[in-house]
Amino acid sequence: MIVTKMDTDTAPVREGEELDHAALRQYLRGRITGVEDGMEIRQFTGGRSNLTYLIRAGDTDYVLRRAPLGPLAPRAHDMVREYRLLERLHPVFPLVPEVIILCEDPSVIGAPFYLMERRHGVVVRTTMPDEFAGVADAEARVSRAFVDCLAGMHSLDVFGTGLVSIGRPEGFLERHLHGWIDRWYRAEIEPLPEMDRVIFRLTDEMPVSGRASLIHNDFRVDNVMLDPHDAGRIIAVLDWEMATVGDPLVDLGLTLCYYLQRGAPGEWRQPLFDKPGWLSREEFLERYARQTGFDLSHIGWYEVFGILKLAVILRQIHFRYVRGQTRDQRFRNYHLRIRALVEAAAELVARMDRGSPVAFATASA
Repeated sequence: MIVTKMDTDTAPVREGEELDHAALRQYLRGRITGVEDGMEIRQFTGGRSNLTYLIRAGDTDYVLRRAPLGPLAPRAHDMVREYRLLERLHPVFPLVPEVIILCEDPSVIGAPFYLMERRHGVVVRTTMPDEFAGVADAEARVSRAFVDCLAGMHSLDVFGTGLVSIGRPEGFLERHLHGWIDRWYRAEIEPLPEMDRVIFRLTDEMPVSGRASLIHNDFRVDNVMLDPHDAGRIIAVLDWEMATVGDPLVDLGLTLCYYLQRGAPGEWRQPLFDKPGWLSREEFLERYARQTGFDLSHIGWYEVFGILKLAVILRQIHFRYVRGQTRDQRFRNYHLRIRALVEAAAELVARMDRGSPVAFATASA
């Protein structure tokens, strides 16, 4: 067995999220190698949405993904769609892990699921991995690789590769915006009037989309896996559940919200990117624009939209927690993070009104 730093990203399965070991092993017997030699199940600790498990069959590791427990939003957490999507993407964009098995029968573990290959590498979360300790330019190398990966993904020819069929680029931005607004109100627990005003501005000032691209819809540093021996080499891009084809600046705007958080309020502050070496917002956008040729004059609008999307994701999770549909205590105080995001969105709208650059990186300036 290959043991890597990534093994520390797994833990014993959380209470209430166990899989039926006997039923799963029986189903996988004859479908993957190693099951006859024993099977171990552990859970990846980093996710907040779908449930992701390590399946160790003999000396081979696999990753199993299934939807979270409890009632789900319509069309959310669709494992069949995600499997079919990854099956299409892997030959065109090899940083997508290869999928192996799709099980649409919910009787096996309680929901449809799929298995994919496990890639061994390191993930940057709240601190730089130990593997990059002593590498003087590690932050710069990671951030350059990160923006290059995003630009490369957005530069794929979705028409020539046939990937255009995984989405509907015509009318994407309006449809996408109104979809997220609808999700915001469907998961309402407490009224937040400041977000109502932000939503009005987003609908009133929606820009015109440019060329359609493949978009990940959750592209952040901890969704890429790095070569433990090379901080500037990405070996996998993970969590494609919301991927589609549409306006690439939707991806970029959300990525900026994750990546550039200096000056972000309260619960949403991420100190990792305060460290020296990370590309500045200006360097990030200049490098991206140079590689893609895209017009970024309306990037402020996309950043605010990105905050709305983050707030919706957390609100849906917290809604499930409040309703007792999940017992994961990590979600208990998500209302504080949601309020912080609403405040950030309102502040960025105010900065747009003043004609200032829009970014967490300069929000306290």
